[in-house]
Amino acid sequence: MYQVVPGGAGGTITDVIPKQKHSKDTRPLVGAGVIGLVLVVAAVTAWCYYIASIRKAELLKTQLLDLNKDGYIIRNQGGSIVFRMDFRSGTLDLDSCSKEGEMLSCGQTTDRKLNFFIETVRPKDTVQCYRVRWEELVPDIPVEHAMTYTFAHWYGGAVSAIQHWPVSIKGQQAPKPFVTSDIYANRNEFGGILESYWLSSNATAIKINNSVPFHLGWNDTEKTMSFQARYNDSPFKPNPGEEPCAELSYRVCVGLDVTSIHKYMVRRYFNKPNKVPAKVMFRHPIWSTWALHKTDIDQEKVLEYAANIRKYNFNCSQLEIDDRYTRRYGEYEFDPTKFPNATAMFQKLKSDGFLASLWIHPFVNYDSENFHTCVERGLFVREPTGRLPALVRWWNGIGGILDFTNPEARDWFSSQLRSLRSRYGVSSFKFDAGETNFLPWKFSTRTPIQDPSYFTRRYTEMAIPYNDRAELRSGYQSQNISCFFRPIDRDSVWGYELGLKSIIPTVLTISILGYQFILPDMIGGNAYLNRTEGNHVLPDRELYIRWLELIAFMPSMQFSIPPWEYDNEVVEIARKYTALHESIVAPRVLELASEVLDTGDPIIRPLWWIATGDETAYKIDSQFLIGDDLMVAPVLEPGKQERDIYLPAGRWKSYKGERFDIKEPLHLTDYPVDLDEIAYFVWV
Repeated sequence: MYQVVPGGAGGTITDVIPKQKHSKDTRPLVGAGVIGLVLVVAAVTAWCYYIASIRKAELLKTQLLDLNKDGYIIRNQGGSIVFRMDFRSGTLDLDSCSKEGEMLSCGQTTDRKLNFFIETVRPKDTVQCYRVRWEELVPDIPVEHAMTYTFAHWYGGAVSAIQHWPVSIKGQQAPKPFVTSDIYANRNEFGGILESYWLSSNATAIKINNSVPFHLGWNDTEKTMSFQARYNDSPFKPNPGEEPCAELSYRVCVGLDVTSIHKYMVRRYFNKPNKVPAKVMFRHPIWSTWALHKTDIDQEKVLEYAANIRKYNFNCSQLEIDDRYTRRYGEYEFDPTKFPNATAMFQKLKSDGFLASLWIHPFVNYDSENFHTCVERGLFVREPTGRLPALVRWWNGIGGILDFTNPEARDWFSSQLRSLRSRYGVSSFKFDAGETNFLPWKFSTRTPIQDPSYFTRRYTEMAIPYNDRAELRSGYQSQNISCFFRPIDRDSVWGYELGLKSIIPTVLTISILGYQFILPDMIGGNAYLNRTEGNHVLPDRELYIRWLELIAFMPSMQFSIPPWEYDNEVVEIARKYTALHESIVAPRVLELASEVLDTGDPIIRPLWWIATGDETAYKIDSQFLIGDDLMVAPVLEPGKQERDIYLPAGRWKSYKGERFDIKEPLHLTDYPVDLDEIAYFVWV
């Protein structure tokens, strides 16, 4: 007997199995058995998936880091998330991932092959580090990772025109080259002193490898900082003969507290100075002709300036002759019209006890007598083909910029400086400029450089023979040059944009980046036209006094506009604070300066340095420490003769003799500070 059952598409299927009858009693048992079998299969399948998911989860964990297809998170020892990074350049194919020891690696994204790994490194019991590398195998594909910054306060990176402490991120910025720039002229760029290093209040730090073609962006809506590596539409170049395949590599380290993790990172990743500059540079102020006379400088004015320094009984570490002592830019002889007897001038200065330094720069203008020589000898940075010198524009004209990767150019420049020193007894030089924005967007150098900021590094090396007293305004991997680093010119204003309020955040940022011998520009600012609060000739009197009081507690002091341009009271205040700097500040700074050679620790420190778990201390940008035991709180607001002061827990003695023995931080509200005072407290 046969059964016909429905087939497909209107046809029939003939079943060769004989039809058998089932009793009504057995049919429920068969149904139950089928259901049971299905449940067993489902349970086994679910168990297999569960085991596989556990194994995959274990595979994608390394110590306190959890990786997923779109990024990773890092937890601290207490289990809290302290760091999050999202992948913006692709989604990992997790099936391509494997783990061997402490190395977790993946071979492709969902649409292409790549080299990706995260390696766990535990250099000490209190520090956990992760080496991360994402390498593209196809040219001209950028790599971008986005760090969420909402978990903590962040510090470091670069100086900026509007400087805040901690870092303040506003608006959106597509990733742009992270290179040195003149932020006085280009106020939205990164500054002349930068390092690809950031530190957070939750004891997390990130250091981008120096080999990365690094671009930085941000988004205040998403609360992210974008770390990008790319070669297309960029001044970065791959190594000669290599394809432009981008690689983003960096280390993330997590420690117990913000101070200890920074100490670890500085010792591990930063250059350190190999000597301390001349002690007198810390003790006595520098006097510069710039803000007072600008380019209208001559022999008579230099000698008059020196005579007034002595007349008003001030000390001087060196007198700095600034811009326009030569006829043309790129020449190294004194203008005979403005300086009819430069030799006699230097002899007079020496006999009166003055050492003199000179302003210098890397440019040779096209109207200079040296321009043709430099072209003929191939001493300039060149256009991309290397056949022609590149003309560049800077704030004093158009010319060539010396190629400091070229040994001949270095020797020629050095010989000019040696000649000035031997002929006139010049003590040192103020090395101006050096930022990469003065290079063409595309250029070539004698020795190829992949990172444009390496040009800044090579320029700063020219200061090494003079580093006892030399001054630089740009720096990149230059901590070991061992001279004074000066933040770019300040305007004579109160605010955060290159004004008085910007000084502490700027100095703290430079310190965190490893530059400890800091010269925080001229007291009162540069008195530039339309950028000066006051009568537009001199900075506002109150601003000048408050600026003077703050700088007295910095590693080095510098005058240009002299106090006698105001009145006798300002002169007396200046004498008071130069004496205080010499007697109280300089000895402590010099002690700390000697420690810098071994540790790299800041001389000027944020309050959180001694209050690592204090949320309020993380945000204070108007107070600072010298070492661990001298806390300074200047008045930075116009019309104020009081301020709020935050005292960390401890035993403090104020400059007025008051004692505070406190186990918890203390707010001093409306603490009185007269115009001729600055509040400071000593640990006792």
